[in-house]
Amino acid sequence: QVRLVESGGGLVQAGDSLRLSCAASGHTFSNVVMGWFRQAPGMERDFLSGIRWDDSSTYYADSVKDRFTISRDTAKNTLFLQMNGLKPEDTAVYYCAATYSTAGKLTAGAMFHYWGQGTQVTVSS
Repeated sequence: QVRLVESGGGLVQAGDSLRLSCAASGHTFSNVVMGWFRQAPGMERDFLSGIRWDDSSTYYADSVKDRFTISRDTAKNTLFLQMNGLKPEDTAVYYCAATYSTAGKLTAGAMFHYWGQGTQVTVSS
């Protein structure tokens, strides 16, 4: 059973930075793709960034590629999302997700089979 646990959310002011973490357990990391998504109230869940665990190749949504950075720590089996220059419109619940795949860049939520419980990020103006 794959288990993902996010942490690091909170209340910050516009322009601040946050680093989200996602601790992963219960699976091997070969051919794993992990990603970050977010969902604001009343909105659809949006893809933010993905990383292939094997080679650390990354990809981003255009909306965040200049401000967010995804990374992973293989020794700690932890995924990160560094978020800089936060804006009020970044307010949402942030989720990490994982799936086994040898395909290319996965961005659709339906393609990820394992999800964390989410962590709230609130950015005040």
